[in-house]
Amino acid sequence: MTELELQQYLLREYPQENARCEWKEFKNLKNSFCGDEKDDVISYVSAIANMEGGNLVIGVQDKSLEIVGTDTYNYDRQKAILRLTERCTNLSSEGLDIEDYITDDTKKVVWIIHIPRHKPKLPVYAHDKAWQRIEDSLVELTSERLNAILEETSPTYDWSAEIIAEATLEDLEPKALLKAREEYKSVHPRLADEVNTWDDMELLGRAGVAVKGKLTRAAILLLGKPTAVHFLSPSVATVTWVLVDEHDEKSDYEHFTIPFLLTVDEALAKIRNLNQRILPGGTLFPDIVKQYDEYSIREILHNAIAHQDYTMQERVTMVETPNSVSFSNGGYFLPGSVRNAIEQTGPQKYYRNYALCQGMVSFNMIDTIGRGIRKVFTEQQKRYFPMPDYQIDQAKKEVTVKIYGKLINEQYYRLLKANPDLSLYDCIALDMVQKHETIDKDIAARLRKLHLVEGRYPKLFLSAYTAKTVDNKELKTEYIHNKSFNDLHFKDMIVQYLRSFGGATRAELNTLLQSKLSDVLTEEQKIRKIGNMLSALKKDGIIQLSEKKKWILVEV
Repeated sequence: MTELELQQYLLREYPQENARCEWKEFKNLKNSFCGDEKDDVISYVSAIANMEGGNLVIGVQDKSLEIVGTDTYNYDRQKAILRLTERCTNLSSEGLDIEDYITDDTKKVVWIIHIPRHKPKLPVYAHDKAWQRIEDSLVELTSERLNAILEETSPTYDWSAEIIAEATLEDLEPKALLKAREEYKSVHPRLADEVNTWDDMELLGRAGVAVKGKLTRAAILLLGKPTAVHFLSPSVATVTWVLVDEHDEKSDYEHFTIPFLLTVDEALAKIRNLNQRILPGGTLFPDIVKQYDEYSIREILHNAIAHQDYTMQERVTMVETPNSVSFSNGGYFLPGSVRNAIEQTGPQKYYRNYALCQGMVSFNMIDTIGRGIRKVFTEQQKRYFPMPDYQIDQAKKEVTVKIYGKLINEQYYRLLKANPDLSLYDCIALDMVQKHETIDKDIAARLRKLHLVEGRYPKLFLSAYTAKTVDNKELKTEYIHNKSFNDLHFKDMIVQYLRSFGGATRAELNTLLQSKLSDVLTEEQKIRKIGNMLSALKKDGIIQLSEKKKWILVEV
């Protein structure tokens, strides 16, 4: 086809852009195939797949469909399809295809990528995010659309619900059965007397981990003797604790296997939960808090066990460092994003291991009303500690949650303590600032208005002006005193340096002071602060700038 004929064909077959069709120039696929999120091929493939599937036309001008062509670099059809399935998590290869056209007269290349609809209950991800198209914009998948995908009906496989015909009650740990009975009664206090009349198999059936007198894999995971772990092979039923020292060296480890109803307590007991003494200012008496909130670390470990994809044959890991504990499990993060999990007000719509979750609910290990993750965040907020970090790798199918046991920036602690009415989302945003992560402009403007952050967007830092946010004379006095002391201290350093070496360039003074100034300042603000101190010393007649552009002491 000539260029004109191809354009007419495209206008006839793909006449308008909508949720099922996108026109993009993408003149160079080397840069555009897996480039910046929201502006590359894989982002648009994710967005189209997360609706009803459709087509992405590459090498044509947006709006007009004028053919500009694309440089396919070293991609051919097979290589491009393989690349898409690698980079777009959950993208089905069935129905995924690419048509390529080369115009006879101008030798321009146009690609049409035919994109299948997402699989039931599985959003398609690119750059570890699920996308969708709303009018002319590409945005992260809305909670409504995500819920619609997760609620789709399809035959689902529950690994934990599979019956193990050979397993009997003799394969279960008696102590675990006793604990299961007591915990079931605490969850269902109205049935306490009736529960006492049930035999063990009826208890397990009521808890959802046995079916018609047969044990499921969930029953073995929660209650099985260590010797019964072979029933789960080749899946791995192990929680591993690893201790990493201050030099990032592994110094100790231990493995814990079934019955998880008992051994999770043993695993959690390995974590050193020491007292932290924090002097927040305005008082001579420190706050004494534990490194970790016990509910939070228990909830996260239980969630890792409940939502582990046991078909991946991986273990659940707990990595303890002097400052944090990280929990990792295999499998997609079903809520899609942490924000979706925090905002969820009701039970989760879909569970990977429904039978296992049902048993863990019955035995008082987790709940199903969707509050677990949010509560972990709010507990950290109450303690004025850094928020949890969620690392969600949808491509590798791994979720890691880090809980902090020490402060990152003491000013964050002070700001939260001085402002008890801050919303959870404000605290999360402040936490992102202290971790040098970028927040949205509108959120930054709100925090600036509250005198919580300073600096030029996007390089913000926590405000040093805690006193602005509270009517506390002691805090105001402490701030003024500390500010004056710091400035005098650094000015004295300058004078002593000049006295020792006879003079110094501005660059030498920057090197002297930059690393010693507060970490809440950006490098630009540190340079400006040093300049202000030099100007003040010059104004006071203490130093002067020589003809050789060096700062020297004024001779008296």
